[in-house]
Amino acid sequence: MSNGQETTTSVKVNEVVKCVVEKITPYGAFVKLENGQRGMIHISEIAQGYVKKVEDVLSLGQEVEAKVIKIDERGRIDLSLKALHSSAAGDGEVRSSHQQHGEDDFEKKLMKFMKLSDEKISDLYQKLGDTKKSGKRKASNKR
Repeated sequence: MSNGQETTTSVKVNEVVKCVVEKITPYGAFVKLENGQRGMIHISEIAQGYVKKVEDVLSLGQEVEAKVIKIDERGRIDLSLKALHSSAAGDGEVRSSHQQHGEDDFEKKLMKFMKLSDEKISDLYQKLGDTKKSGKRKASNKR
C-alpha cells in the first residue's frame, strides 16, 4: 500500500512536468522533477531527429519541460521531450501543415517523375522495336 505523500506528489502518464537534468549517460538523461521525483529521458525521446550524443541537446543543470510517457511497475518514470513537442497544439499544427505541404510536393514530384519515366520507357521500347525491325531487315538483306 502506498503512503499518502506518494499519491499526492506522484505524476501521471501524459502529464507535462518541469525538470532539471542531473546526470547524462550515453543512453539518456536522468532528471529531477519539481516534486522531487526522478525520471529518465531516453536518447530516442530527446528530439524528433537522430541524436548522436545526449550532450548535443541537453546539458547538466538545464531546465526542461517533458511529457510523462510511462511509469513502470517499479515506479520508474520515463519522460519524453519529443512527445511534448509533437503534441504541442500550436507547434503541432504548424508541423502538420508543413508535413502536408511537403507530402503534396513529394506527390507532385513523384507524379512528374513517373510520367517522365513512362515516356522514357515508351521511347526506349519504340527505339528497340525499330532496331529489331531494322536489324531483321539487315539480317535478311545479308542472306
